[in-house]
Amino acid sequence: MHFLDGALFPENQDKLVITAAPYGPEWLPSDFPEDIAVAMDDQVQKAVDCFNAGATVLHVHVRETDGKGSKRLSKFNELLDRLRIAVPDMVLQVGGSISFAPETEGDKAKWLSDDTRHMLAELLPKPDQVTVTVNTSQMNIVEQMEPGDIAGTSLATPAAYQAWREMIVPGGPGWAEEHVKRLSAAKLQSAFQFYNINSFETVERMIRRGVYKGPLVMNWVAIGGGMDAPNIYNLANFLRAAPDGAMLTLESSMRNVLPINMMAIAMGLHVRCGIEDNIWTQDRKSKMKTVAQIEQLVRISREFGRPVANGKEAKNICKIGVFYDSIEETLAKNGFAPNRKAMSAASKAA
Repeated sequence: MHFLDGALFPENQDKLVITAAPYGPEWLPSDFPEDIAVAMDDQVQKAVDCFNAGATVLHVHVRETDGKGSKRLSKFNELLDRLRIAVPDMVLQVGGSISFAPETEGDKAKWLSDDTRHMLAELLPKPDQVTVTVNTSQMNIVEQMEPGDIAGTSLATPAAYQAWREMIVPGGPGWAEEHVKRLSAAKLQSAFQFYNINSFETVERMIRRGVYKGPLVMNWVAIGGGMDAPNIYNLANFLRAAPDGAMLTLESSMRNVLPINMMAIAMGLHVRCGIEDNIWTQDRKSKMKTVAQIEQLVRISREFGRPVANGKEAKNICKIGVFYDSIEETLAKNGFAPNRKAMSAASKAA
């Protein structure tokens, strides 16, 4: 991305899109009972509250009535059906992990099978986006957490800590390409989760070969543990590769979330918050609900002079429902340089 003169002025930036991740599949309800919705009515109300606070993208996971993260697509269908009525202007983004929480105590935190995740393309009613991981990677979500981040929570127990420490994200090339093709065929947007420059480059190559022909909507996931650390050097390296036509949200973990989001607001990028990412105030004196985190970002963005997008504006910024007809159009619309002539001929021949 190019940051030319005036790039930091709000009049030269898109309105801010706030993604809320309020369902927090890594936590048990007892970890934050004041803000973890269990009953379906409460899960729907959580979405309404996030939207009313200023969030326009909802990162969707679902809980069973016993409080555990649901791995049943029927539960996703049920929640999506109700969300379409309750928050019709919100971008509904289903988490491609479905639920990576351990099934039982002592079990590993793990993603579901490739075939199960492919079935996200068949959800009804359809979400707007499904998050897509690219390249198999370690996802040690506790590596950068401090003892105070998990004190008194289920993550502090040795068995749970070890389970989350050893989590792996499966995202091999065959699965990733097939998943993107299925989502595109269903007219669902791939919301790419990039853990470092390598996963970004893999998707760029997929675009250059015609595997994906749509807007490049992406998260830079800076949580360490096999993914980028949340620092300005990693971010700058990622931004140098990202094209100007892409929509980029920054995502981090625990008390890194707020400073990373402040960078995003200042730079014209977009933000994500919620208890899936962080449960604390910045001084860690108390826990912070998802709605309070959203309201904080709205206040900060207004101080920067940058307006917050409403639901319809967020859908336009994300280019929901947009797909392209050719490799050349996809590259141009996303701001990439065109393919070399030899590569273009090879792609068409394939």
